[in-house]
Amino acid sequence: MIEQLEIWDKALFQFLNGQHNSFFDWLMPWISDKYVWIPFYALLLYRMIKKSGFRWWQIIIGIVILILISDQIASGLLKPWVERLRPCYDPELEGTVHLLKGCGGRFGFASSHASNSFAVAMFGWLLLRDSLKHVWLLFVWASLVAYSRVYLGVHFPGDILTGALIGIFSGYVVHFVLKRLKS
Repeated sequence: MIEQLEIWDKALFQFLNGQHNSFFDWLMPWISDKYVWIPFYALLLYRMIKKSGFRWWQIIIGIVILILISDQIASGLLKPWVERLRPCYDPELEGTVHLLKGCGGRFGFASSHASNSFAVAMFGWLLLRDSLKHVWLLFVWASLVAYSRVYLGVHFPGDILTGALIGIFSGYVVHFVLKRLKS
């Protein structure tokens, strides 16, 4: 069963990674770059502090714990434990990966970009869903960041899906704990 999932994952990767053009070749490295999003993060943090009903330090501590959990599960625990090669290092895919930037570390399961962006999206959505009409767009942003990793040739779709699930779980847990501590 695992072998079949890996075959499907590689086939989906090859399809998605093969859908490249000059515009997305320019855009996707920007979308994947965490520093490009600093103004977005600052605005989101401002909105969380202003609209959530939590104190500013609770939000900051929550986000630090959130990223720590999601990132460490993906990078600190799963990558060294599973040791699944990134597509750009996979010998079966040699010469077929559309790689735009560096490949990164040797292992890619699970995607830290996906786990962190979905963690922020879930946490932000839970905090702001009652006060901001379009807060669901955080999930569109997280999906775009996650997809950029496949487009850039550094993650399989399974790495992305697992990272997204880790992030959603982390966002929910941190929000749940924060809410309980506030009560």
